[in-house]
Amino acid sequence: MNAQSEKQFTVSRSLEAPRDLVFKCWSEAERLAKWWGPKGFKMKVVKLDFRPGGAFHYAMASPDGKEMWGKIVYREIKAPERIVFLNSFSDAEGNLQRHFLNPNWPLEVLNTLVFEEANGKTTITLSGHPINATPEETEIYHGAHKSMQQGFSGTFNQLADYLKNANKEAA
Repeated sequence: MNAQSEKQFTVSRSLEAPRDLVFKCWSEAERLAKWWGPKGFKMKVVKLDFRPGGAFHYAMASPDGKEMWGKIVYREIKAPERIVFLNSFSDAEGNLQRHFLNPNWPLEVLNTLVFEEANGKTTITLSGHPINATPEETEIYHGAHKSMQQGFSGTFNQLADYLKNANKEAA
């Protein structure tokens, strides 16, 4: 194991849904809009071009109305097994921006999302690390792993809640 993989951020979640449905939740704009982001935030999908080289551009509005913009650029998609993407903060036009609270946050984070199904349940595992980052940016990213675990756990809770309703609709 190299130093990079030892410090890589990883979070997993088991979901009560088949892999094909969970994958659709990551690949369809109308589904993403219902669960992506922090709890209590309203999601706006500006663009979803789900293909290698395509992008997901979105805004999240906090309960007090503050907007935060993000952009995902897809590098690899192997349905329904994995998605590799660059994740960044952006402006309303989709230009990459520094984190609004921390200007030393890495500009781009490379993430790999893996979907594994067993007995009708799907485990998603997200792992990531900054790319083209300075040593300071990399250290700040690694120092935020605990906070990122909490953030993604909350987002994955919203996905689990969405899937409960999606499973009821499908029944």
